[in-house]
Amino acid sequence: MAGPIATAGTAAPRTGAEAARDRGGYRPALSLLASLFFMWGFITVINNTLLPHLRSVFDLDYTQTTLIESVWFIAYFVASIPAAKLIERVGYQRALVTGLGIMALGTLGMILAAHRVSYAITLTALFVIASGITLLQVAANPYVAVVGPAGSAPARLNLVQAFNSLGTTLAPLFGGYLILGRSASGNAAAGATLTPAERLADAQSVQLPYLIVAVVLVVLAAVIARFPLPAISGSGGTTARAARAERAGLSLWRHRNLVLGVPAIFIYLIAEIGVSNLFINFVSQPEIGDLTHAQASRYLFLLWGGMMVGRFVGSYLMQRRPAETVLAGAAIGACAVMLVATFATGHLALWALISVGLFHAIMFPTIFTLGIRGLGPLTEEGAGLLIMAIAGGSLVVVQGWAADRYGLQHSFLITAACELYVLFYALWGCRTGAAARPAGA
Repeated sequence: MAGPIATAGTAAPRTGAEAARDRGGYRPALSLLASLFFMWGFITVINNTLLPHLRSVFDLDYTQTTLIESVWFIAYFVASIPAAKLIERVGYQRALVTGLGIMALGTLGMILAAHRVSYAITLTALFVIASGITLLQVAANPYVAVVGPAGSAPARLNLVQAFNSLGTTLAPLFGGYLILGRSASGNAAAGATLTPAERLADAQSVQLPYLIVAVVLVVLAAVIARFPLPAISGSGGTTARAARAERAGLSLWRHRNLVLGVPAIFIYLIAEIGVSNLFINFVSQPEIGDLTHAQASRYLFLLWGGMMVGRFVGSYLMQRRPAETVLAGAAIGACAVMLVATFATGHLALWALISVGLFHAIMFPTIFTLGIRGLGPLTEEGAGLLIMAIAGGSLVVVQGWAADRYGLQHSFLITAACELYVLFYALWGCRTGAAARPAGA
């Protein structure tokens, strides 16, 4: 094994550590890493809960409000490659601890922003948190993929990503109770103007939840720092230096599964973020659900819950079927329900949009594992590019433009088109070629 994943066509002798992983010795580590996936999903959706809250506190226009969400995608774009380089230097375990530390620093920044009632500090703190999450993503996703048998990598990553979805499902309850439920903006009528005293009190209402999150992150970092995570070949030390020497003669661009996997994640994120961002507005329409926004938010809970269920089901199916086959089926299902949501009305359209969460569930983790398959010592760089592609979520503005110009319902044709690219990737784009060859060979 030349690196984190053996290149296609090789049959290198297994080390004792690799044999232990094949016997299931990686499972305690996998259980611990599931807590990381839970935490970054939880924190991401807490920040989504903040959007209406911060808009009232800082009296923001929609452009300024959108910028709050955009910093997440900017961080993925900026921090992904530096994160990959850091992992090459210090290894996966230290990178995980560092990522948690950066996130804890960002959450403390949110407390400072609340104390100062500062929009600029809020954006900076959110960028720091997102950078820490980016480092965790670049480290944890490939680690989960390679820590056990290669054949079950997609099933493992879908399983731990289900805990990420558990975090995204529970976070609105936490944020709604500790942030929106304890603030004037969260209980005021739509369009109500807050007094300066109410804005100050609302800003400070985020201090307790972020203090709780900061403490949990520090404790988790301490646990991971002391936990005997199984070593991965090419992760830190002299092994990493040897892997870097081997990488010098290889090229990422010879791996079709990676080259086409980067746009697959980029395009998939347009679909996922478009659905979640426009969901409440869509189901609230008189011809769809005829709901208030508060009522519609309960159905949004079902969308996120469906993604959690879909990942558990996907993990089970991938133990019996090739990952690319399951991905193709999910893409077909997602495209079908999005067409129903686009052209149907009433509860049929509503439940079609909710059901897309079941099909979207497996897409990111499965594309990711297929994208790094066969990269060998290039795994860290490939993972960095795939995580960077999460910045595709920033292009959801294209769907917003289409909704303004052609109608909200018809804008979901963009989502259906995104599903077709995922289908193309599952059927052809994810295929690996021969073992990586030196550039120019």
